[in-house]
Amino acid sequence: MPAFHDRPRFPRGFRCASRNVGLKPEAKDLTLFVSEVDAAAAAVFTRNHFPGAPIVLGRETIKGGVLRAIVANSKVSNVATGAAGVANARRMAAAAAQELGADAGRVLVSSTGVIGVPLPIEKIERGVVGLAAELQDDPLVGAEGIMTTDTFPKASSCAVGDATITWVAKGSGMIEPNMATMLAYIFTDAALDAATLDRLLREAVERSFNMLSVDTDTSTSDTCAILANGLAGAVDEAAFREALIAGCIKMTETLGRDGEGAEHLLRVTVRGAVNDHEARRVAKSVLNSPLVKTMVHGADPNVGRLLMAVGKCFDCTIAPARTDAWINGFQVVQGGERLSFDDDVVRKALKHEVVDLEIALGVGEARAVAYGCDLTKGYIEENAAYYSS
Repeated sequence: MPAFHDRPRFPRGFRCASRNVGLKPEAKDLTLFVSEVDAAAAAVFTRNHFPGAPIVLGRETIKGGVLRAIVANSKVSNVATGAAGVANARRMAAAAAQELGADAGRVLVSSTGVIGVPLPIEKIERGVVGLAAELQDDPLVGAEGIMTTDTFPKASSCAVGDATITWVAKGSGMIEPNMATMLAYIFTDAALDAATLDRLLREAVERSFNMLSVDTDTSTSDTCAILANGLAGAVDEAAFREALIAGCIKMTETLGRDGEGAEHLLRVTVRGAVNDHEARRVAKSVLNSPLVKTMVHGADPNVGRLLMAVGKCFDCTIAPARTDAWINGFQVVQGGERLSFDDDVVRKALKHEVVDLEIALGVGEARAVAYGCDLTKGYIEENAAYYSS
C-alpha cells in the first residue's frame, strides 16, 4: 500500500485553476487542469445510452492518446442537448485551447450537473479568459470547480519512486459507474505510453470505481481520464499499477462516504464465490438493496435482509447451507441460519462511520468488494427538487 500525502499535491508540470463564471450564483463552476507539456492519455466513459455532448466529443478526442488540458464545468451537464450541445462542447474546448495556446484536439471537456439544459457557452467562453494566469499547484482548487452536490472537494496523491500520482474527483449522487466513474482525473509525471495507461486504467477502474454505487443510477456524464507527462521519467510498472489501484480504491471510498445524504460508508465483501463475475454480482446486490441500506442507516440488525439480497441473485451459484455473514466483524449468519447474538452489540457496530458487511458463499475462491453508503432522508431531500433548485 503506497503512503498517501497528508495534503494532495500535483506531479511535476501539472497545475489547475477554477473560478465562478456565472453558472452558479457564487460557488466555483469552471476548472482548468493543465500539463506544461503534452501528456500521454487514456480515458473511459459512461456506457449510458444517453451520453452527454462532452462524452461524444471526449471519445473522439482521446483516440489521439495525447492531452494537454482538461476543462470542466459544473451546474449544467450538457446532456440531451443534441447537435447544439456537441457544438458547444467543441466551443468549450476551443476556448480553453485559445487561453493556453494549445491544440483544441488535445483538450478534454467535461460537464456535470442538470440534464437537458443548454450549456451557457458564452459565459464559459468569457469566463475562461485569463484563467491561465491563475494556475496553481493545489489539486483541491481544481476539485472545487467540479463539485455539484458534493459536500467537500476530493483529491489525493502519493509517490511512486520519483514520480507522483494525483487523483481529483467529484461525485455524490447518480452513481453506479460502468466502465468509468462520475468525474475522476488522474495525473502523473511518470513516463508511460497511452496504450499502457489504457490497460492499467481499465484494470484499476474495474476494481474500484466500477464497484461503487450510491443509488444504482449510471450517470450520463461519467468520465475517468489519466494523463502522464513523463517529466519524472520511467517508473517500475508493477509499483505504478499497485499505487494506481490503491489510489482509485481510496477515492472510491471517499466518493461513497460523500454519497448524497450519506452518514456511513458501506463496504460489502463477498468471498467464496464460484468466479469473479458472481462475486461482483452478489456484492452489488447487497450494496444496492434499499432494505440493507436502511438497515445500516437505522442501526437495525435485521440480518434477514442480507440473506434476501444474496438469495435474489438467481443467476448465481448460492448454497444456503454454506453461506455465512458478518457485520463489522460480528458473525450473524452461519450455514444460512441466523445466529443468536447480542442485538445491542451489533447495533453499536452498525453505528460506526464505516460499516463492513461480509458474505462467505462457500462455493468457490473468488472475491469482490463493493463500496457505497446508507440511504437516508437527506438523499430524498437532495433529489426531490434537484432540477428546480
